[in-house]
Amino acid sequence: MGKQTRRLWALAFSLVIGAVIYLGNTPPALAFTEEQKLLLQSWRLVNQAYLDETFNHQNWWLLREKYVKRPLRDREETYTAIEEMLATLDEPFTRLLRPEQYGNLQVTTTGELSGVGLQININPETNQLEIMAPLAGSPAEEAGLQPHDQILAIDGVDTQTLSLDEAAARMRGPKNTKVSLEILPAGTEVPEKLTLTRQLISLSPVVARLDDSRPGQSVGYIRLSQFSANAYREVAHALHQLQEQGADGYVLDLRNNPGGLLQAGIDIARLWLPESTIVYTVNRQGTQESFTASGEAITDRPLVVLVNQGTASASEILAGALQDNHRATLVGEKTFGKGLIQSLFELSDGAGIAITVAKYETPEHHDIHKLGIMPDEVVEQPLISFAEITSPTDLQYQAALDLLTGGVAIAHKSSAIPAMATAHKPN
Repeated sequence: MGKQTRRLWALAFSLVIGAVIYLGNTPPALAFTEEQKLLLQSWRLVNQAYLDETFNHQNWWLLREKYVKRPLRDREETYTAIEEMLATLDEPFTRLLRPEQYGNLQVTTTGELSGVGLQININPETNQLEIMAPLAGSPAEEAGLQPHDQILAIDGVDTQTLSLDEAAARMRGPKNTKVSLEILPAGTEVPEKLTLTRQLISLSPVVARLDDSRPGQSVGYIRLSQFSANAYREVAHALHQLQEQGADGYVLDLRNNPGGLLQAGIDIARLWLPESTIVYTVNRQGTQESFTASGEAITDRPLVVLVNQGTASASEILAGALQDNHRATLVGEKTFGKGLIQSLFELSDGAGIAITVAKYETPEHHDIHKLGIMPDEVVEQPLISFAEITSPTDLQYQAALDLLTGGVAIAHKSSAIPAMATAHKPN
């Protein structure tokens, strides 16, 4: 081998050694702590799924850098950072669910929990925690709590400092333990303090019976309190039973139903609808997907649906589907107006995150978010107790019976279709 060749080999060898030495001195990849990894997982899920691609008109990547650089010394600081990050979206339905909250939500959708039996929401106008409805037979109902009562404090903690999930978690707990509530009854200015004893609450979402109070007409009454995992099965069972008992028409009561599982709402709509569109969903790319009924409805008998300001989310999907397809007459008051759909994602430590992933439109492409659905027949009434539901003092229910027994609901299904189609304008 000549000297020049040896020099070339030596040069090549020195370059290789140099390369190895250079690579060996490259700083190692940044090692994230477990707290940072949890925050980054939350950021990534929102980045991939959130409905608004502008992330409330902010640079989501810069926000990532800001929060990952924050000292996160324990899990509580990490949760706080995630909550602050999500709060920048200015949209209350995308939120962190700490492990207990996430577990309680899963329990709620499956049908049983231990607590006081309240359905709650944050009033978007006052930002105050409000009661949507007490559950039948619950400690809350026995204490006389009513829809629209404000919850000012839970065990002395100001509810203005709590998220919706935190408030719910504080009211849940082991059976026979106590929780104190400071309540401002609707229409009053003097708060009251109550102490309730938590009990095991059965979340059976359906109450059904045959009403023969009007001569010559048997009405099947079904009240649905939430769209849990067992809601479809129980509504179908009630509908079959009422049909066998000879129901001539039906009242579906969705008042104070805050929603629940989207699929449950779609499945229940299929119990009533002929072949038709139930709902459209629109994702962040603007891609529209439709959910339809196959035409295998259990009954085609006349139907009236009761709604009010507490009718929200999946309840509005069902009510909108029945109204736009001219399958039912809606009676009551304008609905809540929640037209956003959330998906749940589990985080690595057992917490969860609810992310708004789509919005929905009714079959006639009405976007009802913050607008609600206007019923075909507006019937306002003062607050009534659970014991008064379907009684003579329940003006909305009596109006539904008038429609069914007077044959108006049947006419609505045929000759009244064009007028109704043009009259329904959410406002």
